[in-house]
Amino acid sequence: MIYQGFAGVYDELMTHAPYDKWVHWIEQHVERNAKIIDVGCGTGEIALRLAKNGHTVTGVDLSEEMLACAQQKAQAHKQSIQFLHQDMRELTGFDQAFKVAVICCDSLNYLKNENDVKKTFKNMFQLLEEDGVLLFDVHTPYKMEKVFPGSTYADQDEEISYIWQSHQGDELYSVIHELSFFVKDGDVYQRYDETHEQRTFTCEAYAAYLESTGFECIEVTADFTNEAPQESAERYFISAKKPKTIV
Repeated sequence: MIYQGFAGVYDELMTHAPYDKWVHWIEQHVERNAKIIDVGCGTGEIALRLAKNGHTVTGVDLSEEMLACAQQKAQAHKQSIQFLHQDMRELTGFDQAFKVAVICCDSLNYLKNENDVKKTFKNMFQLLEEDGVLLFDVHTPYKMEKVFPGSTYADQDEEISYIWQSHQGDELYSVIHELSFFVKDGDVYQRYDETHEQRTFTCEAYAAYLESTGFECIEVTADFTNEAPQESAERYFISAKKPKTIV
């Protein structure tokens, strides 16, 4: 799913998202004025914050609508950010390496099989300079099995209302989100329906995929802390380094 129906109201629906926490986590792993690629950048909230903090940022996303919102936002804040319409599994056309690659907000969970995850890690490895860092977060198996299935989320205000229902997917550690949004347009409400499918893997599996690609120094923490994941952790935060070439 690439957010075709409601990119224009996405930011209003995500007003409580902890973007500053994501940026804080990223900046714990990077030097000042780093060259960063933000993969699955959405409407550019994290990319914009990183650019304001002095980093050189490139944003990549599969949704053209999301990228249009991100570009407008960057222009409004007078930030020079390059936004590219590409699939994280098929990145092409980059002639310079990045110090940091980030895949935030569980964007990697939209890849539904291990081959796509491995392809994405391979792309990240090729994009990074030596000693570069890959940072990403994903839902945990616990969240996929114990938190999401059977859950219903709803909210309503004068302009936007939504109902979000989640149920177990067919694959191991997968979930299907069915969302209906009602956006006020004059005296009527426009309805947008979305179906989002996500899948995750164990932290051991992610580590194995990273190692098979060539990454090393793999670290896993949880839930915006520097602590190792507990059984009930809901989000893994994973970092890995591209090693230096030994001459």
